[in-house]
Amino acid sequence: MPRYPYPPPDFECLYRHSCPYLDGMSTQWVLEEYRRAAEVYQEHLRIIDGFDGELKVRDERIRVLERENAELKAKLQALHQRQFKSNQKKDGETGGKEGQSASGSDEGEKKKRGVPVGHPGWVRPKPDYMDRIVHVPAPTICPHCQSDDLTPMEETKEHFQEDIVIRPHTLVTGYRHGQAFCARCNRSVVQAGEGELLNAPIGPVAKSVAIYLRYRIGISYRKTTELLRELFGLEVVPASALGFDRKAAAQGQPLYEDLREKIRTSDVVHGDETSWRNDGVGHSVWFAGNENLAFFHIDRHRSAEVAKSIFGEDFAGTLVRDRYAAYNGIGGDWQACIAHILTKAKEIRGEHALLPPTEKDPATGPFCDRVMDLCSRLCDVGQKLKSGDIPWKAAAKIEKRSVTELSNPAKRGTNKPFVSNPPRPSGPISQDPSRNFSSPSSGAPAYPPRTITRNNRSDIW
Repeated sequence: MPRYPYPPPDFECLYRHSCPYLDGMSTQWVLEEYRRAAEVYQEHLRIIDGFDGELKVRDERIRVLERENAELKAKLQALHQRQFKSNQKKDGETGGKEGQSASGSDEGEKKKRGVPVGHPGWVRPKPDYMDRIVHVPAPTICPHCQSDDLTPMEETKEHFQEDIVIRPHTLVTGYRHGQAFCARCNRSVVQAGEGELLNAPIGPVAKSVAIYLRYRIGISYRKTTELLRELFGLEVVPASALGFDRKAAAQGQPLYEDLREKIRTSDVVHGDETSWRNDGVGHSVWFAGNENLAFFHIDRHRSAEVAKSIFGEDFAGTLVRDRYAAYNGIGGDWQACIAHILTKAKEIRGEHALLPPTEKDPATGPFCDRVMDLCSRLCDVGQKLKSGDIPWKAAAKIEKRSVTELSNPAKRGTNKPFVSNPPRPSGPISQDPSRNFSSPSSGAPAYPPRTITRNNRSDIW
């Protein structure tokens, strides 16, 4: 087909402003719109790309929120199940019907109530002394059938009965003091007699009983005064019982400070804290101790400053603690409580089981099972070390094997078996069971993540 010839350079169409082939539109305007269309097209592409990016961000945000929502629902359901347990009937009441729940079927055979088979029964030991003997004549009427046809027997029957003696009598003691004049004080002075509290109208025994009833038995000041009045005839007002506590606390302050210093110099200390109500105001009670010491501190705050006031600035022992951040500045050798890890693994597995199928991770369940199995065995080993069932010479091998086994779940894939006899790294062993099974000084990774660690203050599980 022949090509169309180009118009001459000086050609000018008479219909350029109203072209009959463009429905009377101007050719110059059509050309400008054609050129501008390319720019509009590119602008539209940029707008579409921007919308696409925003949609991707929003989709990802929705995905995160949906997962968080599912996790919160699972945690709420798990918390509700812990607080409000189902009232399920026992096998004997249901007759072993199919109406039992799935949880009951997983537990297998339920443990029979009562003591184990072969357990010796408990009988109150016979007293080794008698304060008095009461002779009781033979009955003349049978207490069972009311018959009077009874024949006396020569054999006697002994019955021992222990009871308390309540003497509702207040012991009043008068102390006649010999006085002496002190030239330095320019006054007469006396000394305390046996069992006497100077200038105190209530004696030490009554005060000790009141404090015992308040803190050991756990009854109120008002009921304590009622008990002293009704059983012993001692009139005491509740304000006086409160004063007994204040005086005892002041007298025991040196012992309290001595306990604090012993805690700071101990090799192994367990630390914990919980809420405490004092006169209706929220406080926290802190604990620090071990098998030999127990130190308690009640404070209005639950901050790191309180922890430092208990353990000191230079605590050099091993602190057995939970993940609370207030302990992060205490020492550098930490031991996570294995029982806490076991409980946390159970909670994670239970919450994960409540998630929707699309939100579940297939590796979570097996991992929690491995951690729970390991922690249970570690707790059993610790108890056997304390009781002497396992000799201390075998403790070093157990610790090395357990530390390596604890490190493996984080490195091993879910399709690999759990190693029962892993390699045995080197590491020291402590003679205190509570210090065992911690991370070795080399800082080898342990799992659950950041639970048993050294000098890792920012990441505590």
